Amino acid sequence: MTIHRGLQIFLEGRFIRHRFIKFGVVGASGTVVNLFMLYVNQEYLFKNIYPMERRLMLSLSGAIFLATMNNYLWNRWWTWKDRKEAGRLGFFTQMGQYYLACILAIVLQYLFTILLSRIIYYLVANIIAIILAAILVYVINDMWTFAEKKVGLFQKKGNLM
Repeated sequence: MTIHRGLQIFLEGRFIRHRFIKFGVVGASGTVVNLFMLYVNQEYLFKNIYPMERRLMLSLSGAIFLATMNNYLWNRWWTWKDRKEAGRLGFFTQMGQYYLACILAIVLQYLFTILLSRIIYYLVANIIAIILAAILVYVINDMWTFAEKKVGLFQKKGNLM
């Protein structure tokens, strides 16, 4: 198999499909929430907190939390709505799974934003970090949080043969 064919199979598989487009739309809405809250926190809510690094840490923490909640709700209700059995454990249990799945992405986004903000504008640094984290969180959520129910050899989804 050539590298080109391997890349084509990869792109046609898990990433380039209808669900990933929905995930991207949800992610875009989360990015708007994140950037808006980061700006509001930095420029208004935490304006008087010094040093500036502490202000950025508080602002970013709040922005990431709200954007993650936004993304969970929309992903549950729209992106993975066809996987009803994935929600069998209940709203808050699945939300816990979603947040656990997002922890690595959140930490990655946080660290990249802090590091990159030393050399580029903090909002641009945050956008770059969000893109990197989005790829990771999609894979984790598709394979775990909203995973399809395993079907046994003699079962159809939801029914015994």
